[in-house]
Amino acid sequence: MSYRQHRGCGVSARGFTLVELMIAMLLGLIVIGGVISVFLAGQQTYRANEALGDVEDGSRTAFEMLTRDLRDVGFTGCDNTSGRVANVINTNTTLWYANWAVPLQGYDDASTDPALSSLTGAGAPLVGSSSVRILGTVSSDVSVGSASGSPTSFNINATSTQLAAGDIIMVCDFDHATLMQIGTYSGTSVGFTNATTPTPGNCSTGLGYPTICTSTGNAYTFLPNARINILTAVDWYIGTNAAGTHSLYRLPVTYSAAGASVATPQEMVRNVDTMQINYLQSSGATFGNAAAVGANWGAVNAAQVTLTVKSTNAHASVNAEPLARTFTSTTTMRNRVQ
Repeated sequence: MSYRQHRGCGVSARGFTLVELMIAMLLGLIVIGGVISVFLAGQQTYRANEALGDVEDGSRTAFEMLTRDLRDVGFTGCDNTSGRVANVINTNTTLWYANWAVPLQGYDDASTDPALSSLTGAGAPLVGSSSVRILGTVSSDVSVGSASGSPTSFNINATSTQLAAGDIIMVCDFDHATLMQIGTYSGTSVGFTNATTPTPGNCSTGLGYPTICTSTGNAYTFLPNARINILTAVDWYIGTNAAGTHSLYRLPVTYSAAGASVATPQEMVRNVDTMQINYLQSSGATFGNAAAVGANWGAVNAAQVTLTVKSTNAHASVNAEPLARTFTSTTTMRNRVQ
């Protein structure tokens, strides 16, 4: 410190030199810099934690919805059919959504999946990412009522149901199940014909097992209390969304009086960047991709799905990019295991 003597008063005045002021300013800047550093680090930690929660929530939602369909592959809702399923849907071997012989089929490259080939723009499949097609049924809470006595219709036990003309349904009892398309629906009567209206229509009015695709085919009458379920056909894949990023999509098949048609893709979870699916066959010990399964889709009893999910915040990571994490989930097809 320096001291100066004021004339006439004898009092010492204390001050700072320029060097001391500069040192003080430097120390202040160091303290401020430290505070800013702590603040920015806390902010980055918050962003990272928020982004991590974001990707974990996204993966959890994606797996929950996808595995629900995977678990129900080939689900008939019937207790005693033991694989005895008749199918009178026209061209059921060429329409993926009606081919009950192959209720599960995967592709290592979604762009080669025939069900997705016509999709363009938002919802178009991502090249190099897996896709999987799944058939099952859901309960309609309806059963066959009194026997109709008609070879082209049967009665049901309710006047107000979720059934509609064009629906593809599975009717089953203790003997077998039959996949067919409703032609007309009125009150308590479900009608069907061997025609291509609605599309694709039925090849026979005979609902017996095995299938005989002639006009009357293998005649069979489902008795009261035979269960009625509605066919579900969906295709899961990764596609490009309207924002230019990637999302997990679900492509369902819808029905109307005109018949079955592939609907608009549904965006289920945004920022799912890639999906790879491997499959386990009943005779195997390791998971393999769709190419390794070949034509043996009936032997697949489990699927291992790997998803890469990115955060919504595009600057969440330390390199100012979205935070990305990869998650894997294994699902057993409960209708294919003992």
